[in-house]
Amino acid sequence: MTTLGYALFATRWLQAPLYFGLVAAQGVYVYKFFNELWKLIDHVLSGSADETHVMLAVLKLVDVVMIANLLIMVIVGGYETFVSRIGLQGHRDQPEWLSHVNSNVLKVKLATAIVGISSVHLLQMFVDVHHTPQHDLLWGTVIHMAFIVSALILAYMSGPMTAHEHGARPDDAPERGPAHPDDRDGGHDRDGGEGRDGRHWRDARDARVGGTAVSTAKAGAALRPIPRQAGAGRSASAEERIAAAGFPARKELETFDVGHLRAPDPLVLDRLGRLDFVARRENVVFLGGPGTGKTHLAVALGVRACEAGQRVLFATAQEWGARLRRAKAAGRLDEELAALDACPLLVVDELGYVPFDGESANLFFQLVAHRYERASLLVTTDRPFSRWAEVFGDGGVASATADRLAHHAEVVTLEGESYRTRGLEAAAVAGWRGPAV
Repeated sequence: MTTLGYALFATRWLQAPLYFGLVAAQGVYVYKFFNELWKLIDHVLSGSADETHVMLAVLKLVDVVMIANLLIMVIVGGYETFVSRIGLQGHRDQPEWLSHVNSNVLKVKLATAIVGISSVHLLQMFVDVHHTPQHDLLWGTVIHMAFIVSALILAYMSGPMTAHEHGARPDDAPERGPAHPDDRDGGHDRDGGEGRDGRHWRDARDARVGGTAVSTAKAGAALRPIPRQAGAGRSASAEERIAAAGFPARKELETFDVGHLRAPDPLVLDRLGRLDFVARRENVVFLGGPGTGKTHLAVALGVRACEAGQRVLFATAQEWGARLRRAKAAGRLDEELAALDACPLLVVDELGYVPFDGESANLFFQLVAHRYERASLLVTTDRPFSRWAEVFGDGGVASATADRLAHHAEVVTLEGESYRTRGLEAAAVAGWRGPAV
């Protein structure tokens, strides 16, 4: 049955010649465009073209361009969706819509493109209304309205269809009140930020005016969660992916507290929360001192990716080194690296806290090099790239690793005091000076 399934799946390549046929049609429209353009120039130079003629000729050119745009959308988007990935991630000219294209998105975009083409045709009729039969005007308008209604119906249906594909369900659970400080799920994680019951990160800065904290009730009244990706939710399959990822605790972007941070801008975290970097197979590096929230953000983005249908694996840098050493000792390093390709996102936590030995440094470089422009890495570290030689023990390996990791990466620097230190300072202000000696 597996062989039969693979054979059936391979039949998708029968569609490839169809898309190359559309490429030939694209060439026909290129010829038609320049042919119409030459006619227009010739009429203008000869003085035989009035304003109406010029306008009609320009509308014809716009019509040809819009049809060509529709063709390229079908060629590239259809091939990527139904035949094989093209692998444009990281290309500077990658279309914006290609990173999140699917059959529903493609249908809606095609419908809107058809409405645009129909609009141009209808405009041509009205511009040349004196030479257009009333019957043609009537039916042209009716057909155009039918296209508009069809596009609206498709757009309306695409939302529920996308949610159904991802098994999404709304998260309507109310926010709980502050947990006890000793409650690990409600307290701080090991690397900063507040737990699930903390204030929303967007309002943490607003909750401090002139260095004075406003009440939790006032700050909580303006909570505005980071928008989740369309279709993201807490389905059973998403929970299975989260459990399999190996996170030390479950964290959410919505509960991250940036009140103690001077950087980055919250909009940066909002953008990362949309997971476009995973779709583009790019990397993210969180750089900051202890207690600034690197692990919280890394886990939260990993959870968000799991909810969006992606497989994620989380481990510290030392754990990744040990895993790769075991694979090499068993003679299956290549198989291990290939198997990790099934995870669009790998999280490497605490790079730099403990230096690599020579073998682990080389193996970690192989992991980064293997995933380069192929899949995403999310790394947290307390060392700038210029100091990675201290971690890898070899300047050449450190430089090569940083070069590949940072080429297609967003490096986010977390600037601020440790939340642990902040807690001690708050206790000192309240009059507690520590245990007596």
